[in-house]
Amino acid sequence: MVLERISPVTMNLFGANTPIIDEFFTIPEFPAFELIRDIALKEPGVSGATSQVSTKAFLDIQGFRSAALVCGVDPDSYFDMFSALILEQGRFLKPGEYGIMITAWRAQQIANHSGTYPEMGSPLLLTAAGTMGFKIRELPLVGIYRYSNPGPLMDEIVITDSQTARVLASIQVASPEVQAGEDALGLLDFAVDDLFGESSFGDTGFGEGTSPEGDEGMSPESIAAYLGSFTDEEEEPLTGGGWNFIILRLDRGVSAGKVIASLNKKINPIGAVAVDWRIAAGNSAILLFLVQFFFNGGIVLMSIAGIIAAVNILLISVFKRTPELGTLRAIGAGDGYIRVLVLGENLALSFAAGIAGVLGGFWCIQAVNRAAIVIPNSIIASLFGGSVLNLHFIPAVAAASFGIALFLGLAASVFPAESAVRIDPIVAVRQG
Repeated sequence: MVLERISPVTMNLFGANTPIIDEFFTIPEFPAFELIRDIALKEPGVSGATSQVSTKAFLDIQGFRSAALVCGVDPDSYFDMFSALILEQGRFLKPGEYGIMITAWRAQQIANHSGTYPEMGSPLLLTAAGTMGFKIRELPLVGIYRYSNPGPLMDEIVITDSQTARVLASIQVASPEVQAGEDALGLLDFAVDDLFGESSFGDTGFGEGTSPEGDEGMSPESIAAYLGSFTDEEEEPLTGGGWNFIILRLDRGVSAGKVIASLNKKINPIGAVAVDWRIAAGNSAILLFLVQFFFNGGIVLMSIAGIIAAVNILLISVFKRTPELGTLRAIGAGDGYIRVLVLGENLALSFAAGIAGVLGGFWCIQAVNRAAIVIPNSIIASLFGGSVLNLHFIPAVAAASFGIALFLGLAASVFPAESAVRIDPIVAVRQG
């Protein structure tokens, strides 16, 4: 689940969900970040949160240029939230560090183009253009990773520190850590021309009414001394404010719809909205959902067709046994006995068919895994969780399938059993 700023168009984690305006759409900065994050973390069912700055840029390395979806993250919480992110080489980005991580797919593309696989520490350039001009950042490569559930959109993602993403997205955030020393405040009393002219510098510490070099103006050493009067703490990436999204993790079994409805009542007046993962993931997730919907719909239709076929087969079986059932009715068999007879036989058949289906499915899974079938389509690969078809035998699913087989067998036996009960004994004996 994702929290984002209320916008005239629905947003995903990398832009607008409307393709026509996506190129002209700028992801708005999150309002009242600290307040909304605190509200979200106090919401029942929310187990964790991380923040993200999103933008688009071009990535250059070893003469190879490609478009990139830039994720500026908070390393303290981001990598714990996404267990599907698997490290291939190097390491994860550390808090307070400027660096970049790329996917294994992109690293292979770079190797195919340049003939050299990217090495850790190699400089990469990120370039972005906007209303405030061009932004260029050079960052060292710290890690190469992959997603356990790959996709075309996921392969384009690069992970950087949040401050780099802010610079590329032209997000201005003031740092409360930068303060001027008391001596440096004296610079406010001078005109810019005084730094290079023959005028007095006032009480600067170099002598009353004179510069350190007499009337020749300030020397480079003097200018450096003044600039050094500011706090010289090492610059650190900003970690608060200036975010585009807050990504939430829910406890297992918690209804996302209920959490979204509850949060929206609290954060909508502040200018933020909670959306589910399908909206946040964008068009690719919607397309994947449609593929999954049609795939599951096909399974349901096959089940319905199977039930109809089973009913027809059982009806034919009952009609062929009309003389036998008529004879049983003639010698005193009641309706309950006939029902139990037909349902019991069909239940035994369903039991045997369910066992055969589970065993057959297990053997087919083993055969498919040994074949190592490559899925060429990225959407289908996302549906199956990898580019190589790898199926898993799950005992709980096997047990559920066996139960469904028994249920469908009994359901298909109801009408034939009632048809057997309605058989007229006299007519049945005559037919026999």
